[in-house]
Amino acid sequence: MTKESLRIVTWNCNGALRKKCDRLSDLQADVYVIQECEDPSQTADAAYTAWCGKHLWVGTHRSKGIGVFASGDLTLQAVPLDVGRLELFLPCIVNGDWPLLATWTKKANSSTFGYIGQLWKFLQIHQTFLIHPRAMLIGDLNSNTQWDQWDRWWNHSDVVRELSELGLESCYHRHYSEVQGKETRPTFFLHRNAEKPYHIDYGFAAPQWVVQNVTLGTNADWLADSDHLPLVFALERSD
Repeated sequence: MTKESLRIVTWNCNGALRKKCDRLSDLQADVYVIQECEDPSQTADAAYTAWCGKHLWVGTHRSKGIGVFASGDLTLQAVPLDVGRLELFLPCIVNGDWPLLATWTKKANSSTFGYIGQLWKFLQIHQTFLIHPRAMLIGDLNSNTQWDQWDRWWNHSDVVRELSELGLESCYHRHYSEVQGKETRPTFFLHRNAEKPYHIDYGFAAPQWVVQNVTLGTNADWLADSDHLPLVFALERSD
């Protein structure tokens, strides 16, 4: 990676990343944001530990959390924001320069603010973390505009609007000129069933990241490993 370019992968690995990390290496990313992965500090798998290298991880159980993994000379620094009982958020600073909010939104035992509601609540408390010309929010949101409800003020569309007000736009939608809720390329297949596709994984970036390309893994290559496909962002910094 140079100062001007960056390649990022987000993928919900559906557990047991230790058995799948070599596949990720083939994507040759600078930063990997991985959901449902095990805690590298609590594994006996030496190969997985070696692959993880520079990383941050948070989770409610050692076998399923969210991890951020950096390649090359990139550095990661955790930011100790108080997120209370919200799940799951991993705020960090990459290369001592720009903020990254890695996320895997969950129901979090909330009958009201599950999934996208978790991110909406995070933004009400910590939106200043993302006020930066190179900020990013990346991960599995378990959400899509098509599931908006008319009597909620924390719908997917509301969160997208709040992110836009902070300067963050979806790399996928920018690159493919698609609107939220009308995506033609799914990132998730319920029960790994190709007949049940959804788009629920995202990468939002601030204005100083120019989207060069966005690609997704294919069913044939990835559904054996997970119900999600990896989403790959090629970005270029523009000051």
